[in-house]
Amino acid sequence: MLLLAQILTVLVAALHGYFLVLEMFLWTRPLGLKTFRNTPEKAETTRVLAANQGLYNGFLAAGLLWGLGSGQWNVVLFFLGCVVVAALYGAYSVSRRIFFVQGVPAILAILAILVGVGAT
Repeated sequence: MLLLAQILTVLVAALHGYFLVLEMFLWTRPLGLKTFRNTPEKAETTRVLAANQGLYNGFLAAGLLWGLGSGQWNVVLFFLGCVVVAALYGAYSVSRRIFFVQGVPAILAILAILVGVGAT
């Protein structure tokens, strides 16, 4: 179960690394516009805010990988919890789709950790 927890945690970290790239570097490009359903005008006016948001997604990815790499499951759980809270807020304030893209993988990783660590 811990192998599954590791795989799911890496998946969540990779997603947030991808979000960093989308929000910091591709926000005003076709892929960013399509992903976030923005117009070029809206994307340009929100470019700096999106870059800041992307940076925070990068911090989440880094925290997950740091916790995983150091074998500190409590650190991994903390950052996965942060992802779930962000997903819940995003689902409430922007789109329910955010919960399924960000929150569900994080919750599955949390469950795998809790089951896996409890089994050892």
